[in-house]
Amino acid sequence: MKMNDIDILSVGILVADIITKPVDEIPKKGLLRRVESIELFNGGNAMTSAINVSKLGLKSAVIGKIGNDSFGDSLVKILEKNHVNYEGLAIDEFVQTSTTVVLSSTDGERTFLHCVGANGTFAIDDINWDIVKKAKIVFVTGTFLLDTFDGEQTMQFLKECKNLGKITALDVCWDSGGKWGKLLDMCMPYIDIFMPSIEEAMEISGKTHIDEIADIFFAKGVKSVVIKLGKDGCYIRESVNAEAHTIPTYTHIKPVDTTGAGDSFCSGFLTALTKGKDFMECAKFANAVGTHCVMAKGATTGIKSYDDIIKFMNE
Repeated sequence: MKMNDIDILSVGILVADIITKPVDEIPKKGLLRRVESIELFNGGNAMTSAINVSKLGLKSAVIGKIGNDSFGDSLVKILEKNHVNYEGLAIDEFVQTSTTVVLSSTDGERTFLHCVGANGTFAIDDINWDIVKKAKIVFVTGTFLLDTFDGEQTMQFLKECKNLGKITALDVCWDSGGKWGKLLDMCMPYIDIFMPSIEEAMEISGKTHIDEIADIFFAKGVKSVVIKLGKDGCYIRESVNAEAHTIPTYTHIKPVDTTGAGDSFCSGFLTALTKGKDFMECAKFANAVGTHCVMAKGATTGIKSYDDIIKFMNE
């Protein structure tokens, strides 16, 4: 699918999620156990964000890497169905599409088996700069799980995006390797909007008080700070001298599945920003989009149109 202009470009992780439920125990070797469902869903921060942006009514594109396999083909079909520009996808003949097997128990707890695959080899040389040049906002998402792209290459990419006049945003995943600032600090001067969760923000900054956390990020060069607080909503501070606000979310909604909630929040925030909303309005809209995500199974299933989200907020 071709587009002349792209509102939001999501760069990073694409994953095939195989969700199996219920799995309360693993059968012994050689034995078979029946389950109610085994389903294939799209996953990965960049793919989730890109689909959400499109469902919210904006022109969306994704850059990342998949394998030349059935899982990769399935993800492309899902992107095409959701009207996401996927011309920027690199296809690797030598690694498989990143895949996660999700074992979901009766009580909703989940266990994960993950193959890093193509996400681990995605590199700055895979970037299609023609796609980047068409975008208004470039959103890097999945930092700390992009083994090759993390750190120096992410910094180089964001720096070039700023040279091209793009608005840049970045979200991270949990860093099980514990490198945190070692990989991210060099990128901070080129991030316009930094969007971690509170748990990730504490690890990156080494602080526990949210205002001090934001101060650390500003000192490292970030222009604006948006911190996801889960059921408590979000914290926003548009600039180092701006007033901080904590925006509550919709706690009366009972979550069905929290998969992709953080990615949905980010795509909601950036969508509202693209539409010219101020930071407070962006945060409220992002909370509403995140709420819609947890109302259905899957990372993107529950996302509605922009007008439907606004109607939900008004009601």
